[in-house]
Parts: sequence; structure tokens; C-alpha cells
Amino acid sequence: MRKTIILAALMFSSIISYAQGQKWINNVKLSGFGIVQYQYNGMHNSKTSKSNSFNLRLGRVSLDGRILDDWYWKAQLQVNGNTSTLGASPRVVDLFAEWQKYDYFRVKLGQFKNPFTFDNPIHPIDQGFMSVAQSVLKLASFSDRTGAHPSNGRDIGIQVQGDFLKNNAGRNLVHYQVGVFNGQGINTKDVDQQKNIIGGVWVIPVNGLRLGWFGWTGSYARKGTWTDNAGIVRSGVRKLQQRRYAFSAEYKANDWTLRSEYIHSTGYAFAKPLSNTDDAAAKDCNLSADGNKAQGVYALVIAPIIPNKLHAKARYDMYQPSDGAQKQRTQYDIGLDYEFTKNLALSGIYSYVHDRSQHALQANPNYSMFDVELSFRF
Repeated sequence: MRKTIILAALMFSSIISYAQGQKWINNVKLSGFGIVQYQYNGMHNSKTSKSNSFNLRLGRVSLDGRILDDWYWKAQLQVNGNTSTLGASPRVVDLFAEWQKYDYFRVKLGQFKNPFTFDNPIHPIDQGFMSVAQSVLKLASFSDRTGAHPSNGRDIGIQVQGDFLKNNAGRNLVHYQVGVFNGQGINTKDVDQQKNIIGGVWVIPVNGLRLGWFGWTGSYARKGTWTDNAGIVRSGVRKLQQRRYAFSAEYKANDWTLRSEYIHSTGYAFAKPLSNTDDAAAKDCNLSADGNKAQGVYALVIAPIIPNKLHAKARYDMYQPSDGAQKQRTQYDIGLDYEFTKNLALSGIYSYVHDRSQHALQANPNYSMFDVELSFRF
């Protein structure tokens, strides 16, 4: 991993040196962030034990700038992890260019965030908790329920977006975004030649308030073998259709944040998640026992105790991985964060979890988690 980081740093330095000498490339900037974590997890059953560990949760380095004024571009690498896996290895997370001549019509091409939910595109430090909500994690291409490799909420494709309908104060009242994507996650070509169409629209009726609606239609596919309902072993490309929608609301003003989203998904999933293209799971096309429906909802508040310095936070987070509440997992989070400066912050979260799926493992469905994170930006 050290060699990868060194090579990435040298590459970025070379690009910056070259760019500074080119008048048609403007405002080239190197930035990044890191999150160091300590986490205790009290879950224990026949397969797992209680754990506590220091972790490098995230480490990213990015380079961005402008070309010919109208074009914005960005390249971002995630540099922490194990190089043997798709899910945690140093890898490209963002690589795109966007034409931004008009506010009401911008075009983005490359690898970037799926235009699905409010929670997904928020910076990991600003998001406020130890992770995005469970429903976003499982239904927006983080650790997707389909079995796709972890993709940090991103995919490869093209997207148009814009803002329009200004009020008397000059503030746009409507935002839209819609894109066409491979549907296979980051750094991966399409498998079934069917693209995902993902989009959303939100209105801003008053300053700080957003009300949004999102939709997703497409598929996730693998090439391999599976056993059908008749017990016959088949091979080839197996395509799993996916249909998802979300309703979102957020109020963010005066250092207060209130946000809630409901997400629903229809579509089957593969039994084994993909983490390494060389292992057996990469070609295992058998289906998960969770069926073809999932849904979740969360609601959170981040309140200032000392404005722009100390915050209290709480979140209700519920996810049902299958139809009904038999495997429902509900998480209750409370915590504090303290901002030493805008580039350095310390946060702590206590979580109480009720996980009904633990009954199948003859384990206590109730347990606690504790998470402390030091985050910095440069």
C-alpha cells in the first residue's frame, strides 16, 4: 500500500507542476481528508464475537480544477485498505469532468456519486455519524444489498443536472438531476448491457428547506453459475432487475440540521457479496434468501450547543432487508462532536441496536456500539 500512496503522490505532484504552466488549466487544487476511528461492537453470536479496534476508517486524496472556465474536473483516490480486495483496497473513487456553462443545464461524465438520496453525496465528515443510514448503505451502492462490491455510493456514467426557477431574492427553487450508469459499481464495466437510470428532483420552498423525490430503475448482473428452482445448474449472465424510490426532507440553517428519508427497493439479490474478483463469490449467481423487497427510514437531528463548535446529535435508523419485520435492524444513535477548527474535529457516538436477525443465530438481538472518530482535512 505504501508504494501505491507514493506513486499516487508523485503522479499528483507531476500533474500540478504541469497544470501550473498551462494557461488553459485553472485553479488546480490538491486536497484530502482522513478519519481515524476507535470502535467497540457488542454484537456476539455463533459466528462473531464482541470486538474493539482502532481503524483507519477513510483516507482520501483528491485533485480538482477547471479547464477553459466552463469545465470542472476531479480525480479522487481512496488510499487506505487492503490491496487484495475490491471493497477496501486503494482505488479510484471519483474521476469525472463536468461542463458547467449554465446553472440550469450541466453535464457530468465519468465516475461519481449516484444521484440518489440526500445522505449519499454528503461528505463523510459532514454527514455527522459513524456511517450513512442503513437504508442508504444498502440501497445506494455503498454495501449494496444486491451483492455488488462496495462502491462508496458511486457508479460510472453520464448525468445532467441543474437549478432553475429563481425567486425575487435570486434563489433557485427547483433542482433536478438524472443520469445513466453501468449499474455494476465503481471501476467495473457493464456486464448485462442494461443501464441504470437514476434521478431526482427537489424543491426549496424556503431558505434551508429541501423536499426531494428520487427514482432508480435498472439491474445488477454477474456472469457465472447458479442452480434454478428445478435443481438444474445453469451458467451465463444472470440479471437482477432493481426498482427503487426515495422520499427525502432536510432543513439546514443556523447550524441546525434535520434530515429524514424513506427508501424502498424491489429486486432480488445475490447470496454472496462480491469483495474479490478472484474468489468463488465473483461467479456465484445463486440468490439470497432475503427475497425481492427491502425498505428503510431514518431521521436525524444535529443541534448546536456552541454554534459552529460543539454539537449534540441523535438519529433513528431502521432497515428491513426483506419483506416484513422478521429481520429488521433498528439502531438508535446519540453523540457529540467538537470542532477544534474547520479542518479538525472529534466526534463520539453511542448506539443501541435491536437486530431481529440475531434470533436465527440464537443470540441476543440487543447490543451496544461505541464509536470515536478524529477527522481532519487539508
